[in-house]
Amino acid sequence: MNGMLRVPRSRGVLSGLLLVLLGAWGALVPFIGPYFRYAYTPDQAWTYTAGRLWLEVLPGAATVLGGLIVLVSAYRPAAHFGAWLAALSGAWFALGGVIGPTWIGMQMTTGTPAGGSATRALEQIGFFTGLGVAIVLVAAMALGRFSVIGVRDARLAAPATSAEPGAPAAAGTPAGTGGWRRFALRHKGTTTETTDPATEPVSSAKS
Repeated sequence: MNGMLRVPRSRGVLSGLLLVLLGAWGALVPFIGPYFRYAYTPDQAWTYTAGRLWLEVLPGAATVLGGLIVLVSAYRPAAHFGAWLAALSGAWFALGGVIGPTWIGMQMTTGTPAGGSATRALEQIGFFTGLGVAIVLVAAMALGRFSVIGVRDARLAAPATSAEPGAPAAAGTPAGTGGWRRFALRHKGTTTETTDPATEPVSSAKS
């Protein structure tokens, strides 16, 4: 059973790397976006606000952490935890701007897009809604990959779940190559023991 919880480390490399990049983008874009005229108010680089902390920096950092766990984990429950952490962070990216302002005293305001009419849509997508959907999608793909037990996983789990050497095989179950070889040797030894006594009287009579 414990062997089935192990997975190859390569299983989450792509998903984990994408989550790390998306999380880093979400946490840094409010501070570096003004350099490229891609920002929410206040549209000044490296300007800190409570809204940016709660709605962008913290979910971005949580996404990066979840992506790192998915990236390096070889243990299925740990990878699931990292993927769920990233998925919840992505959901907060998409919905935090709607839910946050309703929490009295938290000052969770996103500000307003600073660009023109066309740029505002891109800012909304790249800062919050589109970014959150992309993170949730990648995290869901990671969850799916780590939930499936493939042939390679079964092979990795085989040494942990196989019987101890020399243990008798269960009745009705096909034995491996080693089991058939041991059975053949025992059968050969039994045949030799039963035939030797029968030849001794014949030899004595001839003498």
